[in-house]
Parts: sequence; C-alpha cells; structure tokens
Amino acid sequence: MKRAHRSLLAAGFLMAAPAVAAAPVVEAPAGTLEGKAAGKIRVFKGVPFAQPPVGPLRWKPPVALPTWQGVRKAQSFGAACIQPRSSAIGIYTNPPAEVSEDCLTLNIWAPEKSKDAPVIVWIHGGALTNGYSHEGMYDGAKLAARGAIVVSINYRLGALGYLAHPELSKESADGVSGNYGLLDQILALQWVKANIGAFGGDAGNVTIAGESAGALSVMYLMAAPPARGLFHKAIAQSAYMISTPSLREARHGEIVGEDMGTKVAAALGAADVAALRAMDPVALTDGAAKAGYFPWGTVDGKILPRQLVDSFDRGEQAPVPMIAGFNIGEIRSLRMLAPPPPANAAAYEAAIRARYGDLSDAWLKLYPARDLGEAMLAAARDALYGWTSERLAVKQTALGQPAYLYLFDHGYPATSEAGVHGFHAAEIPFVFGTAADTPPYWPKIPDTVAERRFATAMGDYWVSFARTGKPEAAGQAAWRPYGKDAAFMAFADIPRPGARLMPGMYALHEAAMCRRRAAGNLPWNWNAGIVSPVLAKGADCP
Repeated sequence: MKRAHRSLLAAGFLMAAPAVAAAPVVEAPAGTLEGKAAGKIRVFKGVPFAQPPVGPLRWKPPVALPTWQGVRKAQSFGAACIQPRSSAIGIYTNPPAEVSEDCLTLNIWAPEKSKDAPVIVWIHGGALTNGYSHEGMYDGAKLAARGAIVVSINYRLGALGYLAHPELSKESADGVSGNYGLLDQILALQWVKANIGAFGGDAGNVTIAGESAGALSVMYLMAAPPARGLFHKAIAQSAYMISTPSLREARHGEIVGEDMGTKVAAALGAADVAALRAMDPVALTDGAAKAGYFPWGTVDGKILPRQLVDSFDRGEQAPVPMIAGFNIGEIRSLRMLAPPPPANAAAYEAAIRARYGDLSDAWLKLYPARDLGEAMLAAARDALYGWTSERLAVKQTALGQPAYLYLFDHGYPATSEAGVHGFHAAEIPFVFGTAADTPPYWPKIPDTVAERRFATAMGDYWVSFARTGKPEAAGQAAWRPYGKDAAFMAFADIPRPGARLMPGMYALHEAAMCRRRAAGNLPWNWNAGIVSPVLAKGADCP
C-alpha cells in the first residue's frame, strides 16, 4: 500500500500535504519560548515580563519573573490590563476580548534570520486608561519584514496603574507612590535589554515609540532616571507635554497626587490600602473613574523628578535622536477637547484679548475669527500636540541630537466623508502597514496603489530611523533634521519636505505655557483659547 501511494504521488495523481513550518523556539535568559511562524516572521505572543501585579503586589513596582523551566508556549496574546467598558461607539471602539489584572505581557515580531536587528518597542495609547498591546493595527509583521524586531507591551492602566496614596508612599523604600504603569514600561525595557539578543535583536539599538498616551509615556521615559540607557532613540506621535500632578505639593493648579488617592479611597468606602487591595479590580477601576480620578504620571522626585517642561528645559531628558509629530485633524475625532465656539466673531475676539493680552494679535493671526469652528479645532490641536511636537524637536536639537519633525496631513475618501481628515491616530495603520486591521468603525483605507505606496514610505522612514537614527525611504523625499531651518516633513498625498511649520505657532504656545508656569497655580493643557485663564504679561520663558 505504501509503495502504491508513493507511485501515485510520483505520477502526480496525489497531492503532497503542504509542509508545516516548525514552530520557532528561542532559548532566552528569561526561559525557553515556543512561538509561531508567520511566513518569514517569528511571532511570540503573550510573553510575561513580570510577576502578576495582584494581591499584595497591587500598587507595587513590578517584580521580575524568575527564569522559568521547560518550554513556555507563546502562541496566544495575553489579556489586556483592566480598563473600563464603554457602550459608546466611535472611531476608536475596539474593546479587548479579555481583561485581567494579570496583564504584564509583551509580544515580539522578529525576522526569521536576524542578527543585531534594530528593536522598536511600541507603547500603546488610550489616555493611560484604555488600550492594549495586541490591537490589530499594532501588528508588527510588516515592520519586522523590513529587518526590525518589534516588541509591543502592556502596562497597568487607570487607578491600578497610576494611583498615588499616602499609605502607598509609606510602603515604598523611596517614599513615593503612583507611576506603576510607567514602572511596568521600564521593567519591560529591562526585559528587552536582557533578552532581545536571543531573538536576533541588538539590545544596544532600541527605539521606544508610541502614540498619544504612548507618546506621553515616551516623554516620561525620556525624563525618568531609572529608564536611562534602556533605549537609544525615541518616536513620539501626537504627544502632549501638559502639566501633571505632584505627589505632595499643590503646584500648577493640579490636585495633589496623594490627596486624590485619599479622595478615591473615601469615595469607594475603603478605610485603608488593605481594603483597596481587597476590592475587585474592575469595580475599583470603574469606581475610581466615577470619583473623578484620571491617570497621569506623578512628579515624585524619583521616577519623574519634575514637570516634563522643566526636565526638557534643563536638558535632563535622554540625549537621543527623535522623531516627533502630530496630525492636522487631531481634534476632529476628539471634539470634547475643544470648547464650543462663541456666539460670534466679536465675542471670540473679546474673549481672546481679555485672556491673552499682548499675545492676542499673534493668537488671532493663527486662529482668525472668520471660521470659529475651525479656530476652535486648530487652537486645541496646537495647544496640545503641535506645540509639544515642535518643543521636542527644539529641545533635542539643543542637546545636539538630530530631531525630525512631521505633520501628518493625509486623507482619503472615507475621512473626507466623515469630516475627520488627518484625525488623531490616523497615521498608525500607515506606519505599521495594517490598513486591513483597523478597528470596526475606523474610516476604511482604500486598497489602492497610492495608499500602499504611502504606507510603504512611512514604514520605511520609521524602520530606517530605528536602524540608523536617520529616517530614509527609497524613492522618497529626504527628511532633514529640524536644525536651524526648522525643517519638517509633511505626510500629505506623498511625503513633502518643508521648513518653518505654521510660523508663530510654537512661539505663541510656548509663551502661554511659560506664563502659566510662572504663575505657579495655572495648569497648561487643553484649557486654551476662549477657556484660557488670564495670562500675566512679562512672565515669558528666558
């Protein structure tokens, strides 16, 4: 029978069963992992990098795992970290299938045969409240196919990730609390440093990258002394360098971190931290949000030594090459961040002059009254994302590091129809090459030659930067560093280089921030334009 089967097979009457690729196995210092092969990419999913932060480890710095024995299967994504469920439907709606407090895992996409490959560590967005590392449009396969290793990480969110409290500070050897999600990111980077060589990566060439709250996290990491030396380049997509609470001091109009924790505990009926640790994590997360808690990094003098603007002004941030940029339509999908327009142009101009004084003419030139709706959107965009992006370019350049500024101004029919051209996060599927894997309500990207070519260019720039510190793409325009000419790249229909993006924008919002900082009791965030506090004259930055 076997001889007959072989004869029929040789004669072409039977088809041979397709060869099944052997599951890739990697022996790393953390332990042996068995992943999955996806063409020429090895994928390792749900790899734990810390002990589960549950029970007594809730609100503790993450604890490294001991080396495991045997072969650990790494073929399924881990659970997302605890986050609120919402019934609202929108562009970003894409809830995880599973959430758990045991969520500190990472995922790796590595070329089949790689050696000393550049490493990109992706930090997801979601306002430090939502999101997860394995969302479809974060799939790293297309970037890995260019020769990079991509790592995406989970980190604790919401109150479980960022709550400060006096009792928690007393437990800490450093006398601080909060910033647990940031500490998770640091431990993940330590895991990468210790283990990525086993996957063919270069632990001496790691780029941290993130969008929105992921980009905020990139800035936190750049300012955090414990993260120093764990990465060598940075990419911040739609970052926002806003004021943040201090652990024990009332500064810049922000609520004191420990006071907020005490308020949350009281609202939840918890007499002490032991009672908080005994609570169901979902009930705790939801209850804290209802009590007015919103997660931010905490200035504690240890993990975050000072406000981000101060760290970058002092030149204390990581001295690394950087890409930073924002999207032309950031607020079109985040309209809650913009105030409603005033009744008419006269009311608008009066409100601006009352608040901005000698800066009013510059404001009204950038955000004129002829279209109040557009003025509201553009002003909120620049106060958060535009100013921050150029500030990052300015400050890294001052350190002698190459910084590459961009504006994402790309649209397609579905974004035009929805009125969200260049919306917040719209660049992500182009960077990752994941147009087919966007969330269900995302404006669908057409599968055309032009869109594929555009995505290829963005991915090429990002991987080239991770490899060499210089973003380049074959057949595309040269992207010059910011430098003395304030150069930038506009990702429009195609990549188009330019200089001096939105003249006057950075100087205006920098002056507004400096006046608020000098006042000592005013925050700087989305409270700009007609909802700005009155800004005192003569407190501009040096």
